[in-house]
Amino acid sequence: MNTDINLLSPYKLGELELPNRIVMAPLTRQRAGKGNVPHQLNAEYYVQRASAGLIIAEATQVSPQGQGYPNTPGIYSAEQVAGWRSLTDAVHQHKGRIYLQLWHVGRISHPDLQPNKALPVAPSAIAPQGQVMTYEGMKPFVTPRALETWEIPEIVEQYRQGAKNALEAGFDGVEIHAANGYLIDQFLRDGTNQRTDKYGGSIENRARLLVEVTEAVIGVWGANRVGVRLSPSGTFNDIRDSNPLETFGYAVEALNKFNLAYLHIFEAIEADIRHGATVVPTSHLKERFQGTLIVNGGYDKSRGNTVLSTGAADLVAFGTLYIANPDLPERFALNAPLNQPDPTTFYGGGEKGYTDYPAIAS
Repeated sequence: MNTDINLLSPYKLGELELPNRIVMAPLTRQRAGKGNVPHQLNAEYYVQRASAGLIIAEATQVSPQGQGYPNTPGIYSAEQVAGWRSLTDAVHQHKGRIYLQLWHVGRISHPDLQPNKALPVAPSAIAPQGQVMTYEGMKPFVTPRALETWEIPEIVEQYRQGAKNALEAGFDGVEIHAANGYLIDQFLRDGTNQRTDKYGGSIENRARLLVEVTEAVIGVWGANRVGVRLSPSGTFNDIRDSNPLETFGYAVEALNKFNLAYLHIFEAIEADIRHGATVVPTSHLKERFQGTLIVNGGYDKSRGNTVLSTGAADLVAFGTLYIANPDLPERFALNAPLNQPDPTTFYGGGEKGYTDYPAIAS
């Protein structure tokens, strides 16, 4: 154990010098403007949190097809790029560092959210259990359309173009969202991928989309500005796998060849355990990954310091705490009380529960 390493210790991440090891996790807040364009209120929200070692901005769809919720931002139109550019400029003016999370939801969508009311796409035509949020309220999930083999390079191209647009929008890097039951995770898991082509069957085939997307995005940014997020123990969005230790052990080893900026692991939370998750210990992945590891999943200051001092992770991402505490590093440094988050304002709306949480000095 190295007690000199804690949440407030600096860290070099690729070319970025982080003043602390506190990461703002990507948080869907559903507050984008018309055309899924980021706007001034979004910029204010991120500027308030610029003291994070690194901000990972909310999941952002790489195409209209990739959208799964109302009012989530995109990174495929000129207007969206311009909106993000104003935001990243503001964050940088406040000495912050910000990555964008690239997202395609796959089957976690609905025709109401898709261009021309089309079916959502997925590796296989398997409907998730539950309901999806639409502009007209909650509706049951539909059975998605299985992607044809020839269509998958088009998906990879969506990520490549999204990465190019993120570069134009002034981000410091990008994170590939391969977690939480969305498209890349759907390809990885044998519970959602029953394909018989080169993208299905063996673990190598199921990981092919992840590898191809990573190659494409690195081709734009370079490896030291690209991270990947995985959720090996996750059950969110009705995702499952018969052998996640093997599946994700392989995936992590496949990512090693890229020399990524980081691997971001969303660890098992209480809801995953309740839904029967096979827990994949982070140690199982860390011993296979040769780079910076970010952990995320219900951490507080004490647990965060412990995981860093023991060397079990290099950075710690905070989600819910960051919603309510824009000045989280300052509060940790001063052992100050934390604001309590209001879950009723997590998704959608305006400034209430978004930009009105007070900082210590106010």
